[in-house]
Amino acid sequence: MFENNVICKLLQIEYPIFQGGMAWIGTAELASAVSNAGGLGIIGAGHMPPELLRAEIQKCKGWTKKPFGVNVMLMSPYVKEVMQVVLEERVPVVTTGAGNPGEYVPELKEIGSKVIPVVASVALAKRLVRSGADAVIAEGTESGGHIGEITTMALVPQVVDAVDVPVIAAGGIADARGVAAAFALGAKAVQMGSRFVMSEECIAHPNYKNLILKAKDRSTVVTGRTLGHPARVLHNKLTRKYQEMEAAGAPAEELEKLGVGSLHRATHEGDVENGSVMIGEISGMLNDIKPVKTIIEDIVAGLPATIDAIREDLR
Repeated sequence: MFENNVICKLLQIEYPIFQGGMAWIGTAELASAVSNAGGLGIIGAGHMPPELLRAEIQKCKGWTKKPFGVNVMLMSPYVKEVMQVVLEERVPVVTTGAGNPGEYVPELKEIGSKVIPVVASVALAKRLVRSGADAVIAEGTESGGHIGEITTMALVPQVVDAVDVPVIAAGGIADARGVAAAFALGAKAVQMGSRFVMSEECIAHPNYKNLILKAKDRSTVVTGRTLGHPARVLHNKLTRKYQEMEAAGAPAEELEKLGVGSLHRATHEGDVENGSVMIGEISGMLNDIKPVKTIIEDIVAGLPATIDAIREDLR
């Protein structure tokens, strides 16, 4: 089905489906499973120390012979050391967030890595393409975790029209309908994070997944807007406290302190009331936990019928 897809050709993958590079839970287990199933698995470096990232990369290499990527958070205190590990390990694909990877692009290109930044605006997309990006991931505000302000439906076609590299759509995509919509907007691939959180291979604590299973369409909230780095999470005791402090005009240092370690508390310790349960608005649709291979196969198998239904409606 995707023999002529530009992203599949560029990255040598079977399906134009990326797994989001999620901190703490985008591990070698999940990344290798996605790559083995024909997509592009991505290890989320987050604020991971360099040697821990190296161990994850080496595990991933041991579990898959297919291409995979690493998502580098450019605001990480370890970013330079992390990039050195990526170079030494010759990671095939590097996605980036929270900044401009321009200074690292020449060395990454030298070892043959494809550089694909995440963008939340047209201006950033154009700037990063000028810096040498091979493609861009246009991520809408529907996404889980750190977000921009523009919706996927509004952002993707504007980025597609503005740049001359392939665009990957992200934010609010979890099934064949979402994939078809992304391609209709001009994207050449999709990236999904939330859907892969709800996979058997994702190491997120059972409490984390169970809370998502209970989520409805309005269960997420956005925190951190006053700090300049908003994040979408499930509403819980932590978000209520955060919102109360924010409304009371609490200093930025106190709000920052409240968030320190909160993601790990939820993903690994299972404290989903006092931890940060990052997930996208699509969480209301996530009502099962399946193997990665089944998730991808179901989406690919559902595309022809989805496209046929669109054609029928347009006749």
